[in-house]
Amino acid sequence: MPNIDLSSFLPQMVYLIAATLLSGLIGLERQVHHKPTGVRTHALVGLGSCLFTLTSAYGFADIPTIGPHDPARVAAQVASGIGFLGAGLIFVNRDIVRGLTTAATVWVSAALGVACGAGLLPLSALVVVLHFVLIFGTPPLIGLLPKPDTNKIVRILYRDSHGVMRSILLCAAEMHFEAAVLTTHKVQGVDWVGQSVDIRFTGDLPLEHLVAQLSELKGVSDVEILEVQHSDID
Repeated sequence: MPNIDLSSFLPQMVYLIAATLLSGLIGLERQVHHKPTGVRTHALVGLGSCLFTLTSAYGFADIPTIGPHDPARVAAQVASGIGFLGAGLIFVNRDIVRGLTTAATVWVSAALGVACGAGLLPLSALVVVLHFVLIFGTPPLIGLLPKPDTNKIVRILYRDSHGVMRSILLCAAEMHFEAAVLTTHKVQGVDWVGQSVDIRFTGDLPLEHLVAQLSELKGVSDVEILEVQHSDID
């Protein structure tokens, strides 16, 4: 029979929400400083870890420990094993880490499986609700955070060559930057002809990350970040 103990559900709920909020606060600090792991990843890992702990503490309370056989160790073994699967979902592209949130959801799903197997159904249902709140509720809130690169544009100097501008915009899109071309004019060098273009990029990552990648593109001669006033770019 499911281990449904409503008298202990309230403190368990408080523990889960507290773990989610406190872990999310750490993730918020990382998000503000444009680090790969943000609010959702930290909060999901905190949520899953708390569920593993609660499952070990409450889920196997009715099963006696006999000799070396400790049923509470099941949660610990699953937590260790699922780490390898989560690591396989994380990859790096252009120095940008991706897949962290997906790996964290796998971690939470593993904790849910253990909790359901131990009969903690109300707790499992609460975790699913908190999961969807984090996944769908945090992006709009994160979008309200001030962006430090609002008053910056990127000036790119590149030699006239087929596909350079396309490569610039494709690189920005891969890093989830939106681009708005502000000005462009021809530049005449000693033995070459090129273009100088000012672009306003908006995204969640610092512009320095994008500039580092743009400067490595074939045909790009120079990339610099300029500080401007709103009136200069509106």
